[in-house]
Amino acid sequence: MFTERTVEGIEDMSLPIADAVNTPYEDPLDLMDEIEQLKVEQDATILAHYYVDGEIQDIADFTGDSLKLARDATQTESSTIVFCGVHFMAESAKILSPEKRVLLPDLQAGCSLAESCPPDALRMRQEQLRAEGHEFDTVAYINTSAAVKSLCDWIVTSGNAREIIDRIPQDREILFVPDEHLGRYLNEVTGRNMMLWPGSCMVHEIFSLQDLQRTKKKNPESQIIAHPECPRNILEVADFVGGTEKMRTHVTSITSPTTFLVATEANMIHPLEKAAPQHTFVPVPGIMTSTGETCACNRCPHMARNTLTSVRNCLKHGKPEITWQPWFDDARDVLVRSLLK
Repeated sequence: MFTERTVEGIEDMSLPIADAVNTPYEDPLDLMDEIEQLKVEQDATILAHYYVDGEIQDIADFTGDSLKLARDATQTESSTIVFCGVHFMAESAKILSPEKRVLLPDLQAGCSLAESCPPDALRMRQEQLRAEGHEFDTVAYINTSAAVKSLCDWIVTSGNAREIIDRIPQDREILFVPDEHLGRYLNEVTGRNMMLWPGSCMVHEIFSLQDLQRTKKKNPESQIIAHPECPRNILEVADFVGGTEKMRTHVTSITSPTTFLVATEANMIHPLEKAAPQHTFVPVPGIMTSTGETCACNRCPHMARNTLTSVRNCLKHGKPEITWQPWFDDARDVLVRSLLK
C-alpha cells in the first residue's frame, strides 16, 4: 500500500510515494554492491526509466524513455532483464524479448494512464464506432496494458508519436488512447482530428500554472520545458515541448548556463543534470488535491515502488516475473511494427 509521508518538508501529499516504514534500514552502498554481485550470478541486465530514483538510474545498465528502453531490451545479451519502471514497460520488454526472463521489482507499480483504458471498454468503443460506419485505426500510447495493445493498430511513445501518426493515410480516422492531453497536442502538431479517449497521467495533471508563471517571472531568462502529457494550459506557456529523451537532447544542445523549469516527473531532473551539468533545473510545483496548496509532489507513486531493496529482492528471489500471456502474441505484432521498424 501507499502511505502519505513528508517529502521535502511537505506533508499530506496528493501523490503518495511507496512507504518503507516497516522495512529495516539497509545501507544503500551495501545494497548496490549486492545488486552488482547478483547481476553477475543471475546473468541480468538492469533497465531503468528516467522517472525512477536517481540511485537506481546510476546502477542501471540502460536508462531512457519508454521507446529507448523497449529497443534496449531487444539488444541485451543477458538471459534476465530487471525492468525498473512500471508494469506495462516490463510487459513490453517480455513481449519483445520472449526468450528472456523479465523481472519487475514490484508488481504493484502500475500506471494511471494504463488503468484508465481497460481492454473491455476499448473493445466496446471500437465496436460502437464500427457500427456507426467509422473506418479508423486505433493508436495507443505505450502507457497501456498488453491486452489493450493487442486490440490496436499502432503503438506510440512521446518520442515517435508524430512519426507514426503521419504514416496513417489521411482517409483513415484515428482513435487515440488513452492520454487526451497527448492526443490533443498531436492533433495540433499533425493537423489530424483524432477521436480521443478521456485519460490522463496523474503526475502531469497536477502542475500549478500559477506557480510556474510566478517562477518564470522571478527567472525571466529561464526556459520552460514540458512533457506533452501536460494539460494544454501548461503546454501553451512552454518554450519546449517533448518527451523525456527529447528534453535531454534539448538541454544538451544549449551550452550557455540556463535555468530550466521542468514540467514532468521530478526524477527526470537527475538525467538532465548528468547530461548537462552547466544548467540549473527547477521542478514545476504540483497542486495537492486535498487542500489546493502547491508542493514538490510531482512524483509518480508507481515509479517510487522501485527501490534498491526491491531491485535486490527480485534479483535474489527471481520474482516478480512477467510471464507470457495469450494476448501477448497480438501485442507483439503491433509493438514490433510500431517500435522496431
